[in-house]
Amino acid sequence: QVQLFESGGGSVQAGHSLKLSCTASGRTRGITTVAWFRQTPGNEREFVTAWPRFGGDSYDAESVKGRFVQSRDGAGTTMWLHLNGLKPEDTATYFCAATLRSTARAESVNDYEYWGQGTQVTVSP
Repeated sequence: QVQLFESGGGSVQAGHSLKLSCTASGRTRGITTVAWFRQTPGNEREFVTAWPRFGGDSYDAESVKGRFVQSRDGAGTTMWLHLNGLKPEDTATYFCAATLRSTARAESVNDYEYWGQGTQVTVSP
C-alpha cells in the first residue's frame, strides 16, 4: 500500500504562483510513476503531469506546458508541483497519484491505484 498526502493549495490572483507538495509513504520503493491530476465539480479528473520514476522524461498536459513544473527530492518520495502563471481556469482540486504498475504513458485515472485526498487551488481574475 502507498499513502499520498498533498498540501500547498490556496487562493491566489491570476498570474501568481503556488507550490503543491505530495508526500508518499508506505510501499514507496515500488512506485513507477507519480502524477498530478485536477478536477472541478461535475467534471472528470483531468491529467496534469506525470513523472516516470525510473527513467524517462516527465510529460505534461498541453494546457499546463511551460507553466507548471515538477520537482522531487532525491528519494522520490516527496514531489512538488510549481504552478506558475496561474489562470482562473486552473481553479480545481489537485490530486497526487501513484502507481506500482509499468505503463508507458500513464495519463488516465485508470492507470493509478493510489490517490491523495486532494488540495484546492482557486485562482481569481
